[in-house]
Amino acid sequence: MSPLQITTRSATTGPVLAVLGELDHTTAGQLRDQVTALTLRPGERLVLDLDGMEFCDSSGITALIVARNHALAAGAGIALAAVPAHTLRVLGIVGLDQIFPILPDSQAATGPAAPEPGGSEHA
Repeated sequence: MSPLQITTRSATTGPVLAVLGELDHTTAGQLRDQVTALTLRPGERLVLDLDGMEFCDSSGITALIVARNHALAAGAGIALAAVPAHTLRVLGIVGLDQIFPILPDSQAATGPAAPEPGGSEHA
């Protein structure tokens, strides 16, 4: 079991949160708290870089939805980057791959060709 670590960096498009470890019922609150503490401006894009995420349960999926709702309430967008295959499969099964822009890595999510806020581009 890997403890959850969340690092934040700024990109020209907005904040990037890198999620490392296990996002589950014991750790999802950390992500929810960190995301909801962010001040997002209209037109920015919150990127959740999931490259280092080892596991995600339903509580983790809920935390991702909380992040999306927070971004949209601020007039910002959101993108998931480097989503692990097992999580991507779950997102697809429940239809969340239709509401989250999913990109291959954080560079694609913060670059000039990244989706517009609220868009739905899949890698």
